[in-house]
Amino acid sequence: MAKIETPRPIRGTQDMLGETQARFQKVVDTFEAVRRLFAFQRVEVPVFEATAVFARSLGETTDVVSKEMYSFLDRGGDSLTLRPEFTAGIARAYLTEGWQQYAPLKLVTHGPLFRYERPQKGRFRQFHQIDAEVIGAAEPAADVEILTMADQLLHALGVADGVTLQLNTLGDAASRDAWRAALIAHFDAHRDALSEDSRDRLDRNPLRILDSKDPRDRALADAAPVIDDYLSVEAGQFFEAVTRGLDAAGVAWTRNARLVRGLDYYRHTAFEFVTDRLGAQGTVLGGGRYDGLIEALGGPATPAVGWAAGIERLAMLIDAPAVPGIDVAVVPLGEAAEAAAVGVVAALRRAGLVADMAYRGNMKRRMQKAGASGARFAAILGEEELARGMVALKDLATGAQSDVAITALADQVRGA
Repeated sequence: MAKIETPRPIRGTQDMLGETQARFQKVVDTFEAVRRLFAFQRVEVPVFEATAVFARSLGETTDVVSKEMYSFLDRGGDSLTLRPEFTAGIARAYLTEGWQQYAPLKLVTHGPLFRYERPQKGRFRQFHQIDAEVIGAAEPAADVEILTMADQLLHALGVADGVTLQLNTLGDAASRDAWRAALIAHFDAHRDALSEDSRDRLDRNPLRILDSKDPRDRALADAAPVIDDYLSVEAGQFFEAVTRGLDAAGVAWTRNARLVRGLDYYRHTAFEFVTDRLGAQGTVLGGGRYDGLIEALGGPATPAVGWAAGIERLAMLIDAPAVPGIDVAVVPLGEAAEAAAVGVVAALRRAGLVADMAYRGNMKRRMQKAGASGARFAAILGEEELARGMVALKDLATGAQSDVAITALADQVRGA
């Protein structure tokens, strides 16, 4: 009989257990704690959407849409796409579910996303993000709040040291359009000197040339016109209000006039929290104001601002979480005790204590497992103890042992 070959995991995916999963969960739990402090609601959106949701929101000519999306035809012949990011799906839900009546909405979510790209350190084809959005608020105070929330999250995770908030403005629609025209004229005059990728971007997404890492582009990008020369008075005042708010909130920031968001629906604030602790891929959290997105999806003009961060990338920066401990390991001796021990374990758990019991093995092996698990106590239950309604409670740190009534076991452990 031919040996069955075990299928290999799909490239760019990961299985998580132990410390890797504990780091991941710490990021999620900390995010949940911080979002409650800021009174953001949790929202859930589908893992897949009609392909048009992402094609319209990200742009048909972006790399994500043209090269990286996992799209497929379902059995009904409809084109569906596994979500490559959260914002478009949330914006679609805002329109189709009638959430406009609740605006402004402060929303968060987290979960898996999918992009077909070359896997590298901290970057996967199935990856996970945390995401925060404020929809329906045109005020700079919304930008300040969402940036303050991001800053507090990084502090709560213990990774704020060595992470810098880089901030820029893209101006209002008129400012951005004027700047975009100036950039096209600048780069077009030097088209032959640009890298192949940047020549392609010049025709469809010229702002992205500013953050090109190709050495052929850097001198031209550094000499390009800056947004400040094209800012309207109103756009300048908006950016000033954001920076004043950050200063008042005690959030440190630095100006990066080359930081951009290439898609046309982005306005005003653009930002990234960056670090040198992840090699070349230094952004740990990024976002901006996207006042034109919901309109691009067929809705009314709606202001919005948001950010996203990779859970895997944040998990690489945090300290390894402490291994959660077990309060009581129950060690039964004999069939009658084993049957009774199931009830003892259940009672301990209902009392809010972490309890466990090995499925098999003699007393020596079970005690070894109890010690290896890091349990504080072993509750030994033999026929004699069972007859008296007692357990022998052993402190695994000191070795001290005493008889305790089964009915008082939870209180004894909790008070220790």
